[in-house]
Amino acid sequence: MEKETVEYFRQILEEQRKEILKEAAKSMGQDISVSLEDRSDPVDRSSAETDRNFALRLMDRERKLLKKIDSTINKIDKGTFGICEKCGDDISPERLQARPVASLCIACKDAQENEESSNLRMGIPED
Repeated sequence: MEKETVEYFRQILEEQRKEILKEAAKSMGQDISVSLEDRSDPVDRSSAETDRNFALRLMDRERKLLKKIDSTINKIDKGTFGICEKCGDDISPERLQARPVASLCIACKDAQENEESSNLRMGIPED
């Protein structure tokens, strides 16, 4: 992959990273640990618990995405960015444009999803 293209993706990833950290800093200012016992109405407690669980799930997703971004930036530094981790082929620029943290080419990702789907139908738990 050309150096300019790799640097373009580095810039996208670093911008995503900054945005996640900025949103995380905002979230840190919000207290999601408000005591549910302080709410006398069961509906209010339920609503607050739902909101809290949703916020925690979002934070966990952002944490995982941040790890993928850091890993992808590390691949750029090593010169392995854009190479499928399974088959070693190049990951298409279109796929990287859609998902810069992609670590598998389309063919390998499709195969992985088909295997996971098949395992779920057969009742085999994920790793």
